[in-house]
Amino acid sequence: MRAFHIEIVTPDGLAYDGDVESVLLRTTEGDIEILAGHSDLLASVATGRVRLIIDGKPRYASASGGFLSVKEKEVRLCTITFEFAEDIDLKRAEKAKERAEAALSTVTDDREERIAKAKLMRALSRIKVATKK
Repeated sequence: MRAFHIEIVTPDGLAYDGDVESVLLRTTEGDIEILAGHSDLLASVATGRVRLIIDGKPRYASASGGFLSVKEKEVRLCTITFEFAEDIDLKRAEKAKERAEAALSTVTDDREERIAKAKLMRALSRIKVATKK
């Protein structure tokens, strides 16, 4: 498989800058896989697992929010959060899940509900990636 360059950035800085053979991630329209030579694209990133194929081996991460841009063979993934599986603190993610579930049970308006659901989705994604489920 041919490799291509990808840059993954978050508000905290550069998360990854290198060559990959494939990127599979969840967008707001569904899952998408980017391969070398992909046509130009701009997509909104949803919360979920990201799979990068690097040197023929999969590497997993959890991402939430942001966008994916493919333009003239330049690929950029700009996300609110991005954590490789080996960097996820599982206990912290499980506590975040518990807090989000508790918050969901006491919401008083739509805004609080949207925030609690987003936090729950992020925690569940992190747990799934960290436990390789």
